[in-house]
Amino acid sequence: MINFSNPHFESPQWLGLAVVAPLLLAWLQHRSAVKRRHQLAQMAAPRFVAELTASHSPARRRLKEGSLLLALALAGLALARPQWGESPPAAQWLGEDVIFVLDTSYSMLSTDVLPSRLKRATLAVSDFVRRHGRGRVGLVTFAGRAFLNCPPTLDYDAFENALAAVDEKSIPLPGTDIGRALLEAERALDKNSRRKLIVLLTDGEDLEQSGVATAKKMGTNGVVVFTVGIGSPAGSEIRMPNAAGQREPLLNARGEVVLSRLDEKTLTAIAQATGGSYHSLGPRGEGLTQIRLALETQNHSAVSKSANHRGIDRFYWPVAALLALLIGESLLGTRRKERATP
Repeated sequence: MINFSNPHFESPQWLGLAVVAPLLLAWLQHRSAVKRRHQLAQMAAPRFVAELTASHSPARRRLKEGSLLLALALAGLALARPQWGESPPAAQWLGEDVIFVLDTSYSMLSTDVLPSRLKRATLAVSDFVRRHGRGRVGLVTFAGRAFLNCPPTLDYDAFENALAAVDEKSIPLPGTDIGRALLEAERALDKNSRRKLIVLLTDGEDLEQSGVATAKKMGTNGVVVFTVGIGSPAGSEIRMPNAAGQREPLLNARGEVVLSRLDEKTLTAIAQATGGSYHSLGPRGEGLTQIRLALETQNHSAVSKSANHRGIDRFYWPVAALLALLIGESLLGTRRKERATP
């Protein structure tokens, strides 16, 4: 049974067309009829005009013209998108665009998370999007610079291909500039989105120390950053591949082994500055699952307050009537039916 509750027009500005267009066409039809009679009067006397137009049916012509007028009115109604009935909204957090920002600096080669921080992060993101993807997803990688590897897209295969190609050589400039990465992700997001979501995956070692300041500015523009920490606070040595392809510890200028530690303090500050939250990735990607649950809760709350139900489009009813009128008008002639003479 059709639900007729809450009848309304989603685009009422088109209702003017349903009134103005038929009136304009009716005026044109009237002018055409006047000129037609004038031309016939110039061609022959009134007696001969009556004989010449004996087979013409004024009633059929008026029916054809009326069909066109009604069809125009129905076109305006269809464009106004009539709606009645209601459908409950679906609250899925990835119905919104999400940009994943992935750290590819040398510190992500640490093995305190197996097989490495970078590999664990890419596997977690891939698994998460495959299981819970609902909207567009994009990818930004960064080290000393940031690069948009995949603009927001619904093509998850393309996203997977971009993610699979990520390694420590993706960004040739060494370093870790979280602030630059966040700005690159913000530029990739739709400026008209109700909420702009960024998921930052990194060990938090912000060598340029610009992440927190950038996050505070972005928070005023409606950007929400969720941070995912990868690694351990105790730290681990960075093992780089040598010329022979074997991995060996990275040494600093003094010949000391370089250790990389998870900076949870910085990541927490970045998230809080934008209204997001910080989570540790965990051995099975639990951090991304917690972010999904947090966003689903926020979406459910927003839906309950502002958009409890959505109207169901019914524009196809006036469109169907419009097509029927146009077909009938084209099949209807203006000549009278001839009667058989005994």
